[in-house]
This record gives sequence, C-alpha cells and structure tokens, in this order.
Amino acid sequence: MGKTTFPTGVTVLLLFLFLQFLISPSTAEIKTLTITSDSRPMILFEKFGFTHTGHVEISVSSVAVVAASQPDPSRLGFFLLSEESLLQVLIEIQQNPSFCVLDSRFITHLFTFRDLSPPPVASFNRTFPVTLPNEYSLFFSNCAPESSVSMVVHTELFNLDPDNSRDYLSAGQTQLPSLFFLFSLAYFAFLGFWLYLCYSNKLSLHRIHLLMASLLLMKALNLICAAEDKHYVKITGTPHGWDVLFYIFQFIRVVLLFTVIVLVGTGWSFLKPFLQEREKKVLMIVIPLQVLANVASIVIGETGPFIKDWVTWNQVFLLVDIICCCAIIFPIVWSIRSLRETSKTDGKAARNLAKLTLFRQFYIVVIGYLYFTRIVVFALKTIAAYKYQWVSNLAEETASLAFYIVMFYMFRPVERNEYFVLDEEEEEAAEIALRDEEFEL
Repeated sequence: MGKTTFPTGVTVLLLFLFLQFLISPSTAEIKTLTITSDSRPMILFEKFGFTHTGHVEISVSSVAVVAASQPDPSRLGFFLLSEESLLQVLIEIQQNPSFCVLDSRFITHLFTFRDLSPPPVASFNRTFPVTLPNEYSLFFSNCAPESSVSMVVHTELFNLDPDNSRDYLSAGQTQLPSLFFLFSLAYFAFLGFWLYLCYSNKLSLHRIHLLMASLLLMKALNLICAAEDKHYVKITGTPHGWDVLFYIFQFIRVVLLFTVIVLVGTGWSFLKPFLQEREKKVLMIVIPLQVLANVASIVIGETGPFIKDWVTWNQVFLLVDIICCCAIIFPIVWSIRSLRETSKTDGKAARNLAKLTLFRQFYIVVIGYLYFTRIVVFALKTIAAYKYQWVSNLAEETASLAFYIVMFYMFRPVERNEYFVLDEEEEEAAEIALRDEEFEL
C-alpha cells in the first residue's frame, strides 16, 4: 500500500496552527488584502474568537481566475474552520488526497465563486452571522487544478456588544486594552520610584542605573501604545497610527532589555568601567538580531497569514529569539567564573562571595524569566480556551514586571549594600564557602 501524503495547502495549515501558539496572532482589524496570481490550494486569512453575536463581513472584488480550462466556480470559495473540526478535515483529506475541503461537512460554508456577480464586475459583498460561538479560522480554498486566483478581499470580523456597537477584537482579546493600560501605570510608578532612589543615592549612582531607568520608560511607553492600539482596533477596527508607535517603542524596549541584561551580567559600570572584547561581541550579535526579530514581528503583525512567506517569518522570529536568549546567558556565566578565579588570589573572600552570590542569583532569575515567558506562556496559550487568551498576556506581563522588580532590586544604587558588608567572621566563613563547588555551573 502506498504512503499517503498531505497536500501542500494542508502542510501549510499544520505549520500555521503550530506557530500561532508561539506567536501572538495579528490583530483581527478591518483588512483589505490583495491576492495576485496565487495558486495555493488553501489560503488562511485570519483567526478570530466569536461570541454568540459574532459576524463575518466579506467583500470580494476584481476577481480573476486563470486556468488551462474553465474551472467550476463552486470549487473556489471561503469557509470558516474551528480547531475542533480541523482533525476531522485532515482525516477526510488523508483518506482521499484529492478531496476538496469545500465538500467537507465539518466546515462552515460562507460562499463560493458561483455566488459572484457576473463579469466584468465579478464581486461579492455579504455579512454572515456566526451561529455557534467558537474560535474560527477564515480560509479561502482553491480546488480547481492548475489555476491561480487574483482578487481584492475586504474582511471585517467582529462581535456585537449589548449596545449593538462592533467589537473588532477577538473574544479572548477584548480585555487587552485595560490590561495593558494598568501595567503601563505600574511601570510609570516603578519609574518614578527608581528615579527617586537614584536621586537619593547619587554617590552610588552608575551609568547602568540610568540605562535601567530608560528601559522602564520604554516599557511603560510600549504598554501605553499597546493599550491605545488595541483600544482603537476594538472600537473602530483600525489602530489609527498607534501600531507605528507600538513597534517603535517595542524595538527600543527589547534592544534595551537585552542590552541591560548583558551589561548587568558583565558588571559594567558598577564593577568595571569597560567591556571585554567577547562581551562586546555578544552585544554586536544580539542587537542586529533584535533588529531582524522586530522586522519579522512587524511583518507578522501587519500582514497576516495570507502572505506566502508568513510561516517563514514566524520561523525567523522564533529562531532569532532563541539565539538571543542563549547569547545573553554567556556574560553572566563569564562573570561568575571570573569572580571565582579572582577570589583565589586577591584575598577578599567575603566580597567575592557576595558578588558570586549576587550573580548566581541573577543567573537563576534570568533563566527563570526566559523559561516562563517562552515555555509557560506558550503552554497557557495552548491549553487556555479561546475566550481566555488574555490570561497568557496577563501571565507574561506579570512575569516581566516581577523580573524587572527583582533585577532592579538586586542592582539598585545603595551606599551600603548588604552584599558587600565585611567583618572578620564573614571573611573566614566566605573563605570556607569559596572552597566549595556550589558556584560551578
């Protein structure tokens, strides 16, 4: 018996469904998309969580189908597919590789090209109510062999509020404007307290502390822009330019975050006034990679899965993120090993033990933060019901705020830091502790 293979369109579908858990889906705002000579058997437009008042409004115009022979217009059309029905559709295709997904009883039919107005207009405009609340993906399927399609597609996916106003955010994201706004207030308050702490301890102030203040400012501005972006999308379907500011502050914030972690991990400015060559190389690798990651993020967020290279951009984003997360760990490890080596010769056991303790704790905190935001948040996105997608955002922002608080507390500007208090008993105890191998990574 020959081996059954999945068609190309289904393979892309499977890749998307895996990647959408790792990458936040693009905002389901009002979109006008142009498809040009596309021969893909299946095109995914967007994903949306509908309530019992959900609607899909689709307008298709300038439709042109190029094929060797006149295709059957009922073999090309739009449909909705829930995740629960996905497995059933895949089974149908596996049993019959030539099966057209438009014939499946597990999809929600919207319309086919048979419903288009006659040429040369060749257009369609209609609003469909969603009778069964769920999270659906909007697809276009082309089951006509050796054909390509060109068209302009205008989509509006929304739920109706009790006052009949439209909510263009998915059912699991409608709480995000308030969530981001509250966290932005928390970061502004954090920034105010940090500036007060820096002003009160001028003698212990270093350049890294000012850089950390800049990080807090960028994080707060990033969140306020995210809140405004989601708010305007929620009520109007378009971000009104807030998405541009969001991407700008997100880029600066992410670059600053990785830079601060690297610099703090090396002890720059408060332990040593310069960076070693290998530490400079880490920054020279991380910062350009973050530029690439943010370009990928913008492409993913502003285009959507209908473009042919959407899966590739997702893979680029994930790969770059993993490389950066690994790269920022090395400076901390180098600092711990360097401190351990110097502790054997400089005769300052207690001070070195305190520094080793501090950097080892920071190492654990960074690992915990990266693990939580990449693994636990991913798990929450996977297992949470579509109406509770905001829970993963809440968990991620809570973990980020906790990480910032711990990191800033550990390396705060204080004149008399308990890590560096010295007396004879502590010196003797430190010498004994340094003989142990507990700081080996």
